Amino acid sequence: MASYHLSVKTIKRSAGRSATAAAAYRSASVIECDREGRMHDYTAKRGVETCFILAPADAPSWAQDRAALWNAAEARETRSNSVTAREWELALPSEISDAARIEITRAFAQQLVERYGVAADVAIHAPHREGDQRNHHAHILTTTRALTAAGLTDKTRILDAASTGGPEIEVLRGYWAELQNHALELAGQEGRVDHRSLEVQREEALSLGDTLKAEELDREPELKLGPAANAIERRAQFAAEAEGRDYEPLTQRGARVHAVRQAKAMFAEVRERLELAREAWAEAREEGQGHVSAGLAALRAAAGRQAKELDPEGIKERLARIAGRSQSEEHDHAPGQGSRDLRGRLAGMLGNARAEDQEREKARKKDRELELDEERRRQRELDRDLGWEL
Repeated sequence: MASYHLSVKTIKRSAGRSATAAAAYRSASVIECDREGRMHDYTAKRGVETCFILAPADAPSWAQDRAALWNAAEARETRSNSVTAREWELALPSEISDAARIEITRAFAQQLVERYGVAADVAIHAPHREGDQRNHHAHILTTTRALTAAGLTDKTRILDAASTGGPEIEVLRGYWAELQNHALELAGQEGRVDHRSLEVQREEALSLGDTLKAEELDREPELKLGPAANAIERRAQFAAEAEGRDYEPLTQRGARVHAVRQAKAMFAEVRERLELAREAWAEAREEGQGHVSAGLAALRAAAGRQAKELDPEGIKERLARIAGRSQSEEHDHAPGQGSRDLRGRLAGMLGNARAEDQEREKARKKDRELELDEERRRQRELDRDLGWEL
């Protein structure tokens, strides 16, 4: 399932960072920093699929030289707390081709160049060989000053100011969503991404009457694990796979991420089953079947090849496992609040499902009784016609 991520960070001298080191690392190259007198050599780094530089049309030719570009960015700033580069980190859809990922990343970087007159250094990274193989991503380093024929000039204050920076980034977040969704559509994928907050998406779902979607969105955003927690959880996943058991998160962040992913997967499964049921219902009604028969057809379609997973006890156990994950969230909420909220919602869903099952069972019994009555009536008529009626 496609997921959305775009973050913007700054490369600050006050944090002990430099644009030359950042560019060398992300491109897996070597850059000698003139200001620091240091050699940043990351040529041993693996996983960089492609990298390139985009610059304004009138930019000097040296802007295409990575070392020259970022040494110029460092030399242009004189303060000890200067911001020498801005980094845009993008998650790329795993559902599209390598060429399509490069295309949409280039389009986004070109938009940055045209909108702010900066230079953009792009590096596309493959998933870590021991990590999630869907984690294709890109790093775009942009200069903090406009680049013209005269070199690096004015600061891009529109991105720095509190009154304008947020709205600007929100526009670009929307543009990045559009690029991904267009690529997903061209690739024949049904999934789409949404850059808006979960709260905004939930309000829209409620306004459209999509209560299942609203319930799905009533959750916390998925956290970023970070290098340390990610390494711990990756080892735990490999160990669980090797031992043939279910993966159990070892860190609090890992537990929260795992719970969100499980809940999203379950809601996706429920939505898929509902769509199958709706299609079966509509088809049965078009064929002239009654409401009860159409309902049974919808139930059979929803069960399908995974009928065994619809066992009530199995569903209850799966929901309980997800609810149990929330115990690790209590450090971020009032005591027990997170677990009570999630358990309450899941209990409500399970209660509704149980009530619906009871109603369906009543309908099935009634339908069967009607069929038996009809069969008895036909038999009586047949007996009468044959002269066997007493």
